[in-house]
Amino acid sequence: MVLIYEFLLSKGYQVHGLIRRSSSFHGRIDHLEQNTTSVKTPLTLHYGDLADSSMLTNLFYEIQPDEVYNLGAQSHVRISFDTPEYTGDITGLGATRLLEAIRKSGVKCRLYQASSSEMFGNSPPPQSEDTPFCPRSPYAVAKVYSYWMIRNYREGYGLYACNGILFNHESPRRGDNFVSRKITKALANILAGRQKKLYLGNLDAYRDWGFAPEFVEGIWQILQQDTPDDYVLGTGQTNSVRDFLNEAFGYVGLDWANYVEFDPQYLRAIEVPILKADITKAQKLLNWQPRVTFSDLVKIMVDADLVELGLKTSEESSKILVEKGFSWLQKP
Repeated sequence: MVLIYEFLLSKGYQVHGLIRRSSSFHGRIDHLEQNTTSVKTPLTLHYGDLADSSMLTNLFYEIQPDEVYNLGAQSHVRISFDTPEYTGDITGLGATRLLEAIRKSGVKCRLYQASSSEMFGNSPPPQSEDTPFCPRSPYAVAKVYSYWMIRNYREGYGLYACNGILFNHESPRRGDNFVSRKITKALANILAGRQKKLYLGNLDAYRDWGFAPEFVEGIWQILQQDTPDDYVLGTGQTNSVRDFLNEAFGYVGLDWANYVEFDPQYLRAIEVPILKADITKAQKLLNWQPRVTFSDLVKIMVDADLVELGLKTSEESSKILVEKGFSWLQKP
């Protein structure tokens, strides 16, 4: 979510964000609030919740937005098994409340809904916009619900509403309870002598791992089209958690097998074996193409966590970001 704020601010947007009073997210955007004097328009935060429909409707009347990006959710798949009701309320019904707020307020805006590759579940890869959904978690079920609500309001009420079906999009901003960041942060802690072991669940889950900032560019492009539609964004490549460990630990000259142990508490009740995007539609209609490789993605994330702990004075992988055209990224 921080990345979409940064990108829109770099485009000269006046950005309004919704934040819960209990959220730990606020500290992650301090650099944006401090730097808004350097851009044309500021970032304004509003306290609220996707569970509060009247607040959302009032906010639409107040702000009269041109574009709305719904990235709010209980987004941790494993945790969704522990909190299925809450996940359904926020991840599923939250999108419905936004749609109703747009419909009732009469605001003529464009809505982006963050759908998820997890909706495909056990459907065989590669997965495209036409692949049947087979959700395998409460999170995925909630996302399927919100996906179809977007399409129903688009077709039934003529709203400009789009689904972006994103595969794994990672960066140093990723929460450390997600496996990618859990690995890179643990690796930095191991090198700093702060941690001895890393405990993980299924190492043979295959995912389509991409760099989040370029997904943000794709998200924005989706809302710039003349006609609302749904798009799959990913890399078209798939790697396992084991591959991620090989890349991360190998980058600093360590053997992950000496540090990683299995813990069944991190297994899902139902596993999703492999996700791999078919991005033909996005390539053709959006002219969108991922630029950062899996190997470079891992290096970017590892470098950031090493710098955070003072184990490096600068990020060697920063030249990747310059070469790939991510000049809009800000340093927190």
